[in-house]
Amino acid sequence: MENQNNNSGLKSLVIVLSVLFALSLVYIYKLTTDVNSTETKLATTLSEKDQVMKDLKDLKTTYDAAIAENTSMSDELIAEREKVVALMADLKKSNGDVASMEKYKKQYLALESKMKGLVAENETLKKDNTVLKVQRDSTIVVLDESKKTNKELTGQNENLTKTVEKGSKLAIVNLKSAAFIVRSSGKEIATDKASRADILKVSFTIAENSIAKSGDRKYYVQVIDSKNNVMGERQTERFADKTLTYSYIANVKYDNKTVDVVNNIKADKLEKGTFYVNIFDNGQLISNAIFTLK
Repeated sequence: MENQNNNSGLKSLVIVLSVLFALSLVYIYKLTTDVNSTETKLATTLSEKDQVMKDLKDLKTTYDAAIAENTSMSDELIAEREKVVALMADLKKSNGDVASMEKYKKQYLALESKMKGLVAENETLKKDNTVLKVQRDSTIVVLDESKKTNKELTGQNENLTKTVEKGSKLAIVNLKSAAFIVRSSGKEIATDKASRADILKVSFTIAENSIAKSGDRKYYVQVIDSKNNVMGERQTERFADKTLTYSYIANVKYDNKTVDVVNNIKADKLEKGTFYVNIFDNGQLISNAIFTLK
């Protein structure tokens, strides 16, 4: 009887130990699983932190490139770049937990969206600036072209005044310009002093051409002073892809005979130096002259 009791007690103890062992195995398995899960989450979070940091660095690089172009938006671009730099510093200090990473990702997306808008606006501004450069002051454009053509035409002017070939195009000869003092009586006295000049007189001759078409003709006269400023009316006319700033328009009634054309331009505070006179027909330079005032 006593042996039976001992056997029953032993069996009970074995059963209890077996249950405890099984529970221990379950606990160890759960603990291992939780640790692995935590390590996985931590690794994932750290990976996300690295990715967000990389994205922020790329964002800063984009701003650096846009700022280097030195447009009128540079101040606004610099301000946004500083926000990116501040967020990078904040992210670097963080422990990379899930909640904070969500916050940083949202802030990055907001900064990225802002960057795309500013960069697009900056690109549009650059294109507008390119167009403005192409459409810069017409006086400078025409002046450069005129000076280049002057060198080619200067050697031909003397021959053009002596010989005019017949053709459908009218020839401008004897282009001259000089400064005059105007007395109160109206008398005009020639002067070579820029400071004393009251007017500049521009004269030229349209040569006789028996086969040219008669009728009204319009010539654009451009007088450029020693400071590269167009004198006179300073009106602008567009011809195809070019613009011309002119001093005045000489309207001439042509009937196939020689016509002398004379006009005056008011001289106001002239300075000594070289002056240029250019005659244009529909935007094409057809004659030019140079004179100097002391």
